[in-house]
Amino acid sequence: MLEFEIDKLTSSIENAITGEKFETLVLPLQAAIKKKDWLFDWKTERANAERLVYKLVTSQNPEIIHGLISVRINQDHVYMHLIENAAFNKGVKKMYLGVAGNLIAFACKLSFENGLDGIVVFESKTKLITHYQLSIGAKILAGNRMYIDVKEALSLVKRYFK
Repeated sequence: MLEFEIDKLTSSIENAITGEKFETLVLPLQAAIKKKDWLFDWKTERANAERLVYKLVTSQNPEIIHGLISVRINQDHVYMHLIENAAFNKGVKKMYLGVAGNLIAFACKLSFENGLDGIVVFESKTKLITHYQLSIGAKILAGNRMYIDVKEALSLVKRYFK
């Protein structure tokens, strides 16, 4: 089950102190990353042939990873397995806002690009269901399984990808 918070929907990512916005890129994760820097085991995610792992970086500094996402493209939707902000983008002292929103918008974009109408499905922790409903317009599919529908997906994609 996923446990990510949407701190702010921006049009890219923005410095939490200055409000400065940075153009972002979502690229396939090619190189290994240090496990100690991440909560999830991204090496295992990359090794799974059914999953695609992407990193969120800024165009100004593509070496620094702000967040990661693992997805699988199914017949009728994109399934979001994992999503994680870099350690410096978590908690009250986070450096950048909008990382999770940016990655979710990318999953929606990937869904549109694959002819799946922007539909993205994920499992939510119970305590965050209302948060996802309010912040990104996600809907309950069954139990803790949620989805982002066409209208909300289009809104996210338009916000983050011009």
